[in-house]
Amino acid sequence: MKRDIFQAIADPTRRAILVLIATQAMTPNALADHFDTTRQAVSKHIKVLTECQLLTQNKVGREIHYHFNPAKMKEIDHWMEQFKKHWEDRFNQLDQILINLNSNKDEK
Repeated sequence: MKRDIFQAIADPTRRAILVLIATQAMTPNALADHFDTTRQAVSKHIKVLTECQLLTQNKVGREIHYHFNPAKMKEIDHWMEQFKKHWEDRFNQLDQILINLNSNKDEK
């Protein structure tokens, strides 16, 4: 079952897992040490992130190391780019209005 990537990153624990794994590959036990929850709960979050392809796994001996998949995050960035442009335009318009209001105030 392939999960929705936006649903996956909506959860704060999963976002925290991504931040941790982005710096270095980690095992589920190493990840669980960073959270005040059970290893099973962390494993469920890892499963969701893996199903979304945000994490990849590499078996080293008896341990599984999870790695961050930056290519999948680029898909999110690409989708959000259309909104960035829209909001930058809106903020630029607001800046111009504020500049005009301030200059009119100074003239009085």
